[in-house]
Order: sequence, then C-alpha cells, then structure tokens
Amino acid sequence: MDKKILFIDDDFEFLALLEKMLGLEGYKVFPASNGADGLHLAYEQHPDLIILDISMPEQNGFDVCKSLREITTVPILMLTARSNEADVKHGFAVGADDYLRKPFARDELLSRIKALLRRGKNVNINNVAINK
Repeated sequence: MDKKILFIDDDFEFLALLEKMLGLEGYKVFPASNGADGLHLAYEQHPDLIILDISMPEQNGFDVCKSLREITTVPILMLTARSNEADVKHGFAVGADDYLRKPFARDELLSRIKALLRRGKNVNINNVAINK
C-alpha cells in the first residue's frame, strides 16, 4: 500500500504509537507535533489523508483544519479527546470529513481510514504558499 497519512498531534507518544500501528498496516505516516509543521508537511508531502487532533498549543486543530481546506480537498479525520456535541459540530463546520473520539477502538479507526481513502481518490493540493 502506498497511501500517505499526515498525523498532526502534540502528544509525542501518541504520534509514535499511531505511526507504528499505521505503518504495520502498510501506510506511510508523516507525523507533525504542531499545526504549522502539519501545514508544511501537507503542502510538501501531498498526503492521501490527514488525521488531526484539536487540542494543541499555538494553533488548535479547528484552525489547522480551516487552513488545510484553503490548500487541499484531502479527507480530514479529527481524532480527539474533545467529545462534546459543539466540538463535533464545529469540526465538521471547519472542514473535517469525519470525527472520532479518543479513546477509540483500533479496528474502528482503521475502518474509518479505509473509508476516507476510498472517497478521497480525487484530491488535490493547490499551489499555495504556506507562511510559517
């Protein structure tokens, strides 16, 4: 499998865990520990899917999602501990394609990833400069 997944989360241990888990499934994972790095990787690597946390310092996941939507139509899965209905609604409003609450079941995450990748076959990264 040659699918690339960008994973943006400020929890280094969780980044490493998901990178290993998804790597074992055949995905190439590009981890980013903050929004700015995630935006740069999205522009440089042209991922097939982006997994995004909400609670991050400096730039939260809602803002990152909004910025990503300015440069790409790639599917975005919000994977976060924030579980209230207002957060879910806001996530979809800023451009998320799916929303999964932590803690989550491994098989459910993998199923959602596969479904999003099936739907996201015709995506593009616009030729937009990203300022850090």
